[in-house]
Amino acid sequence: MQTKPMKPNAFTPEQIAQYLSDGFIIVKKFCSQEEIEKMYSIALADDAMAKNALDLNDQTGKKTKLSLWFTPGNDIFGYLTRSERMVNRVAQVLDSTAPVCHFHSKLMQKEPKVGGAWEWHQDYGYWYKNQFMFPDQLVSVMVALTPANKQNGCIQVIKGSHKLGRVNHGFAGEQVGADMTMVNNALATMELVYVEIEAGDALFFHSNILHRSEANTSDKPRWSIISCYNAQSNLAYNEISTSWKDPIQVVPDEAILEWKYDSLGGADFLKKENDPALKETGWEK
Repeated sequence: MQTKPMKPNAFTPEQIAQYLSDGFIIVKKFCSQEEIEKMYSIALADDAMAKNALDLNDQTGKKTKLSLWFTPGNDIFGYLTRSERMVNRVAQVLDSTAPVCHFHSKLMQKEPKVGGAWEWHQDYGYWYKNQFMFPDQLVSVMVALTPANKQNGCIQVIKGSHKLGRVNHGFAGEQVGADMTMVNNALATMELVYVEIEAGDALFFHSNILHRSEANTSDKPRWSIISCYNAQSNLAYNEISTSWKDPIQVVPDEAILEWKYDSLGGADFLKKENDPALKETGWEK
C-alpha cells in the first residue's frame, strides 16, 4: 500500500510528537541566508519600525524594544508570516481543523549592552486577558534575524511546562510575569533549555510554555520576528483587532525574495491602549 505523500514544508509525525511532548520545536535553516539578510536590512533601515517601537522596562530598568502589528500585509514580513512553509507547519500544531489566522507579529530588538530581560511568563498569561478560549489553539513562531545565544539573551524554555496549564501572572516591572513559586517548582521538576540558534532558524512554541530571556550583555544585537497564530475556532472575547478571526491568505515561499522594497508605514502597529495587558501597566510610549 502506498503512503500518502506529505505536504511540502511540513512537520514529520515524529516532530509533531516532539512538539506535543516538549511544547516547542526548532526548525533549522527555516529561512535562507539571502532571505534573512534582506529582512534584517529592511528592519534596520525602515523608519516605520523605529517610530512605532515600544520600550518596556524589565525589573532592573533595562529596556526591551519591540514593534508589533496585527494584520500581515503585502510586505516582506507579511510574506514571511503568510508563507506556505510557515502556515503549513502552524496548521499541523494547532489543535483544530479550522483555518489558520494571524493574531499579531512583532519585531524584537534586543540591543547590545542595553537590551533588557523578559521575565518568566507564558504567552497565554498575556492572551488570557484577551479572552482567547483555547490555549492549545495558539502558537508562536520566532524566526531569528541574528544569532541567539546565552551571551546576547537567547530564549530559555522549561521543557514540557505547557502541560501545567495557565499559571497565575502579575506585573514584573512593565511586563507580565508568571508566579515565581510555580516557575521554581517547574525548574525543579523539568529541564531548562537555552534555545541557542542561528540566523534563519525558527522556534515554534506553545502558548503555555514557560519562557524567558536574559538581558543582552554582549556587544552583538539579538533581533527576531515573532508571529503569533490561532485557529479561527478560537474565539477572543476581549480583543479589538480583527486579524485573529480572518483566515490567512497564503503566499508562495518565493514571495519573500521577490518583494520589492516599499515603506512599512501602512502596518497597523499596536498602540498601548489596544492591548489589555499593556494597558493595565499604566505604561506610556
